[in-house]
Amino acid sequence: MQKKPDQSVSVKQRRDFLKALALGTSAVTVVPRHVLGGPGLIAPSDRIRVASVGVGGMGGGDVGTISRLGAEIIALCDVDQVRGAGSFNTFAKARRYKDFRIMLDKEANNIDAVTVGTPDHTHAVATMAALRAGKHVYCQKPLTQTLHEAREVTKTAKAAGVITSMGNQGHASEGARLTNEWIRGGVIGEVNEVHAWSDRAGKLWKQGLGRPKGRPDTPKTLDWDLWLGPRPERPYNPAYAPHNWRGWWDFGTGALGDMGCHILDHPIWALELDAPSSVEARTTLDGSELEDKRPNFETYPIASLIYYHFPAKGNRGPVKMTWYDGGLMPGVPNEMPDGRRLPDNGVLYIGTKGKMYHSSHGGMPQLLPGELIEEAKKVPKTMERSPGHYEEWVNGCKTKKRPAASFDYSGPMTETVLLGVLALRVPGRRLEWDSALLKVKNQPELQPFIQPEFRKGWSL
Repeated sequence: MQKKPDQSVSVKQRRDFLKALALGTSAVTVVPRHVLGGPGLIAPSDRIRVASVGVGGMGGGDVGTISRLGAEIIALCDVDQVRGAGSFNTFAKARRYKDFRIMLDKEANNIDAVTVGTPDHTHAVATMAALRAGKHVYCQKPLTQTLHEAREVTKTAKAAGVITSMGNQGHASEGARLTNEWIRGGVIGEVNEVHAWSDRAGKLWKQGLGRPKGRPDTPKTLDWDLWLGPRPERPYNPAYAPHNWRGWWDFGTGALGDMGCHILDHPIWALELDAPSSVEARTTLDGSELEDKRPNFETYPIASLIYYHFPAKGNRGPVKMTWYDGGLMPGVPNEMPDGRRLPDNGVLYIGTKGKMYHSSHGGMPQLLPGELIEEAKKVPKTMERSPGHYEEWVNGCKTKKRPAASFDYSGPMTETVLLGVLALRVPGRRLEWDSALLKVKNQPELQPFIQPEFRKGWSL
């Protein structure tokens, strides 16, 4: 814990500073910043100035959190004036915008950093605009909606040399670090099989739906054209916005895109999994399409299984990882005591000496059989502990220290997640992946989904 400055010394220093100022001496250059702000306060020179894109829902939560950590909220942007009202009211002095491109142009000299909390389909365009303006960026997960966008954002962030972080909060947790240390310490032996799952699809939004009928009036408080961003034009419908966009191909990334960056994060990190060599999906069929056996291409399937295959690396053998959603999940391990069950969202690791599981967002790992905890206690804590997910980014903007969830990690991790999303386009087909060229070697017809065309007026 940081030691608080001595109150009496601070008062004396402040008096000396004012005296020196009055005399016009250079003594002001040696006075600590906390003296000017007073004990417990943040001096203006220690605050990062932030503009935020998408300030309702999770984006609004991001704005509130970084403000509490000392950031100064300069400008707020949201295409939905009702959705963004909470942030607009809380930060009444912040300038308001609907188009982030205009905001970044007008506020370029007034801000240091940008947060992006929009729906998935506009993550990339907003993030790239901020990076090209030379601003630090915090973007919600998944980093982008498509594979090409993820690759471009990662490259641009590296070239810009700014501080970045993606919103997979569990990456900063103690549970995530113990998972890494215990797996690498061999507590459950060699791990070549992983199961990961989420209950989000069908629980928080519906999937397996066709395009809604009717053309209700667009709310006067919503700029629908800006909400669509780079995606193809279609009439407004409340089935898309403000809440249910995650289930639609054009706007979201389904259950895997929503939760994979929280859940797959941990096995990817702990097992040091690079790009998979192949991936294959199995899905439910939409009821209206059963006759010709084609999945519905308006929304994601009701439930799916996705099989990832990762090549051997170093002393580790190949790894098969299975994703489950829509109510599907692995069976309860035989070693689990009666009455206990796996969490609704989580990961199960199968090792040669035992098993381990944890919940989403970096939950504390649990060992099977429980006696393995004695082995785990012998594993040293070799990883640096985090002061907090948002703290890493805010502090990094001031100190240049890279957050653990920086884009150079979260970009490639997002690519792995999105490759599983891509496999849902052609269920039952094994996709052979060429990560270097960003292409499916045996399914070239999928390239338009890897790098879709943008609507006129939009670009990376």
